[in-house]
Amino acid sequence: MARGASGVWLRAVSRLGLACRGTVYLLVGYLAIRIALATHGRAGAPASSAGAVQAAVAPAWGRVPLVLLVAGLGAYAFTQLIEAVFRPSHATGTLGGWRQRAVSSWGFLLYLAFCLSTARLLAGTPAKQTAQSEQRQDTDVTADLLRTGWGRLLLVLVGVLVVAAGVEAGRRSVRLDFRERFTVEHMPRALAVLTRALGAFGCAARAVVFVLVGVFVLKAAVLSSARQVKGLDAVFRSVASSAGGSWLLGLLASGLACYGLYCLIEARYRDLTPGR
Repeated sequence: MARGASGVWLRAVSRLGLACRGTVYLLVGYLAIRIALATHGRAGAPASSAGAVQAAVAPAWGRVPLVLLVAGLGAYAFTQLIEAVFRPSHATGTLGGWRQRAVSSWGFLLYLAFCLSTARLLAGTPAKQTAQSEQRQDTDVTADLLRTGWGRLLLVLVGVLVVAAGVEAGRRSVRLDFRERFTVEHMPRALAVLTRALGAFGCAARAVVFVLVGVFVLKAAVLSSARQVKGLDAVFRSVASSAGGSWLLGLLASGLACYGLYCLIEARYRDLTPGR
């Protein structure tokens, strides 16, 4: 991160982005748990990104939380772009540098998409975005791609990249300590241990979600069936409909919520000095 006055502002922006990132994971985890707890035949709460955000902008709260989420998600996407450009120079080895560049670039694209979809809610277009409407939009976009000559190859590439992101998240859940970039000397020992557990469990849950989404995208490309593409809501419902699915989804949702808590701790204790 930069030094001086600009560095102070950049660190503040980074902490805001991390806090909003954690908030989104907490909301998605909460809504996924509601799906897991829903009885058969009852409609569960939406678990799409828009559905998660709408939970934060209920009439009682107004539009202020939505503005903060847009600003925070945009801030996090911006810091990921900066990391993709500058941080790999501090990585160990050439492979480590390219891995860090790929992870940061993925974070930039992912949270930029979250930011734009949240901004659409702020602009009021559409007035009410639901998980079902998002699924229809995803299906329509996929169908348009499959009708082009290069669309299937693009879907395969997207599916492979999402699965690769899941594999990387799984690797990080096992290999990383989740305190490498923290000011550990300022953290209580019990909180440091909790941070390691939250980060590992949360990254494992993220890995499962990414792999499932990527597999469905690949399946759509191979079968030339746009209906195979599934957003978060459809993925969670697919898990819930399997044998023992409610328990599995509850575990997955708990992991996503744990990652949200980890992000909030990271927003407070992450070392944002240059090169970290």
